[in-house]
Amino acid sequence: MTELKPRRSVLYMPGANERALEKAKTLPADALILDLEDAVAPDAKEAARERVCAAASSGDYGDREVTIRVNGLDTEWHDADLRAAASAGPAAVVVPKVNSAAEVHNIERALELGGAPERTKIWAMVETPVAMLHAEEIAAASERLTVLVMGTNDLAKELHAEFVPGRGPLLGGLSLCLLAARATGKVILDGVYNDVKDLAGFEDECRQGRQYGFDGKTLIHPGQVEPCNRIFAPSEEEIDRSRRIIEAFEKAGSGVVTVDGRMIENLHVDNARRVLALAEAVKS
Repeated sequence: MTELKPRRSVLYMPGANERALEKAKTLPADALILDLEDAVAPDAKEAARERVCAAASSGDYGDREVTIRVNGLDTEWHDADLRAAASAGPAAVVVPKVNSAAEVHNIERALELGGAPERTKIWAMVETPVAMLHAEEIAAASERLTVLVMGTNDLAKELHAEFVPGRGPLLGGLSLCLLAARATGKVILDGVYNDVKDLAGFEDECRQGRQYGFDGKTLIHPGQVEPCNRIFAPSEEEIDRSRRIIEAFEKAGSGVVTVDGRMIENLHVDNARRVLALAEAVKS
């Protein structure tokens, strides 16, 4: 099972923007994705690569998990991005549009050849119909792959789907990837919410993601960090109930136990322990 650590809020930061990289040092996001892909114009790719790799290896971001998103496997920048990221040694390299186990193996080999330290993991973005249908193979392809990242914008584009409240057209793909992540013991992050001014809609989508089982959500604006952290963290009510479940179960030793009128089994105790572990991880 992948190590339990908070990844409630995972914020994309444009790699070409030095002020944004500096601002990220003060934001309460659990993790950062320093982006070399969508946020960087073609003529700025090389300068952004140097800036992002220097930032990722600086140690200036405190407890935040710092990752680098490289350009896609089919682009002219991908190989150089992977070599530079391997040398910089971030917490992870985030790779767009991963569609197969074979691609994961190629990424893993490139990191090893580039001298990436063991701590540098692979976060695979799954964002196409092919990836949805092969999510378990992708997730199981490597122990170095620890996180699946939903690319919901590209998925919607590939499906010819509309963006609607509740994300009905995407739920099949989201569910397949969640099943794959849980079957292989990987972390999974929900996709971005595009309307940065619609905080009510954003919070609704965070709640939906948490209810589905996502570990956290990828974000595109600093204003989305606080509500995301709050929604994906255990509430005081959940923490209190979890403590009472564990206490009642341990006190009984065996037999049927009820808490708040509900029967408690081992699975409820396991869930309660995970809630308390996450609450502790968020505080530390």
